[in-house]
Amino acid sequence: MRGPVTGDGDDRLRAVVALAQAMAAAHTPRASVRAAADGVRAALGGSFAAVSAWERELGRLKVLVNVGELADGEVPYPEDESYPVHEFPEIVGFLHEQWAGGGQPNAWVETVGDGPQDGRYNHQRVAALRRRGRGCCVVAPIVLHGRAWGELYVARSAGEPVFTREDADFATVLAAVTAAGIAQTERLAEARRLAFTDALTGLANRRAVDMRLDEALERHRRDGAVVSLVVCDLNGLKRVNDSCGHAVGDRLLERFGSVLSLCGAILPGALAARLGGDEFCLLTVGPSADEVAKVAAELCDRAAELELGEGVAVGVASTGDPIGPVRSARRLFRLADAAQYRAKGSGSRGPVVAGRDGGTDDPVIRLADAPERASSTERRRFRR
Repeated sequence: MRGPVTGDGDDRLRAVVALAQAMAAAHTPRASVRAAADGVRAALGGSFAAVSAWERELGRLKVLVNVGELADGEVPYPEDESYPVHEFPEIVGFLHEQWAGGGQPNAWVETVGDGPQDGRYNHQRVAALRRRGRGCCVVAPIVLHGRAWGELYVARSAGEPVFTREDADFATVLAAVTAAGIAQTERLAEARRLAFTDALTGLANRRAVDMRLDEALERHRRDGAVVSLVVCDLNGLKRVNDSCGHAVGDRLLERFGSVLSLCGAILPGALAARLGGDEFCLLTVGPSADEVAKVAAELCDRAAELELGEGVAVGVASTGDPIGPVRSARRLFRLADAAQYRAKGSGSRGPVVAGRDGGTDDPVIRLADAPERASSTERRRFRR
């Protein structure tokens, strides 16, 4: 165990700066809470540290990360380690924000000794300390956006010096730094989510599809994974916009987005996306071409049942069908787009699947590969 940072001068200031820098470098929620646990454990000289979040809707503290010397049954990133809040009366006050009118809640210390520290004593915590070979702990509430978010927990092994009131005060400061770091990570995660999400439907956007498709085709080249693209053009949107207004048209887009998401959920790992305007797609990696075609057919059936619009034109292109080599995302998009173009032109009630009408002589493939062919949707899609 590293020794605690002592005093209230340069050493502790350096510990605070180190924690802030580590959290600033974290770009995911998991990395953020790990940086917090590592930094606070080092700053307080603990043998073990954990970060937990309050799941308000479930009334429990859920452990997000454990670091340091782990006891039996403890893992770095537990899936289901949580504790009902009612078992910890000493934290109910801060969880219900009884401190909200007067600053931050303070950290406190608990030990396995004869009496409570700071007037606090929780039998569950003390029993857990003994069971895991630890002698004391300091608990620091994390407050985010003015609300109780969770807690920092740092423990020392039995026989090590007991945490002091000064350590608890320092833990309160560290919890505030942690809260600022978590808030920054949440803002970054939200910005990243918005960058890859369609604002109207909540589906993925074209940028997300481009990135995922490049990764998918790399898997296809490396290990032969089947990559399939389902391109959809929602029929009748202009008529709805012109006759009922754009608010109603937006509702049609949202409802079809829900149908697309529902059908996509049948295929493991499918990405449902709105490409823009009335164009949508499903991208899958792994499921067979037949499975994808079956889901595309169900998508057509469900879209036809919407009270707005006029159904959907669906085209499918899959590396599991005889479509020739797919060396680029552009070609798979052209094939799926050509199949969708054919479905729309023929008024097909079901999907058109590239390569299933004569293999490489399929009219869809000839249309997609014709150098002179460039539909308005394709020109818009591939304009760079």
